[in-house]
Amino acid sequence: MKHKIFASALLAFSAVVFASSPAVAADIDADAAQKLAKKNNCFKCHAIDKTKKGPSYKKIAAKYKGKPDGEAKVIENFTTAPMVKMEDGTEEKHKVIDTKDMKEMKNLAQWILSLDK
Repeated sequence: MKHKIFASALLAFSAVVFASSPAVAADIDADAAQKLAKKNNCFKCHAIDKTKKGPSYKKIAAKYKGKPDGEAKVIENFTTAPMVKMEDGTEEKHKVIDTKDMKEMKNLAQWILSLDK
C-alpha cells in the first residue's frame, strides 16, 4: 500500500515538473511568434541566426539556456524598455512590444528560447 501511494505521488510530481519545464516546446506556436515579432518590427534589430543591430535570437537563446529565469528575462526586455547595449557598443532603450496578452508574450519568449538548437 505504501509503495502505491509513493508511486502515485512520484508520478504526480513528475508530471508537474515535466509540464512546467521549459523543455516542453510542443505548445510553441512559431508562426504566431514570428507574426508578433514582424508586427512589432523586432526583425529590424534581430535576426534568427545572424547579428544585426541587436543580437541574433540564437545568441539570446544561448545566453539564457538552462536558466530558470530565462523566459522572464526575455519578456522583461520587450515589456519594460530597458537600456540595452547594441552590437556596435551604443546603448538605447529596447522597444516595448505592442501586446498586453501574456500568452502571446510567453509564446514569443519561448519561441526565441527554443532557437538554441
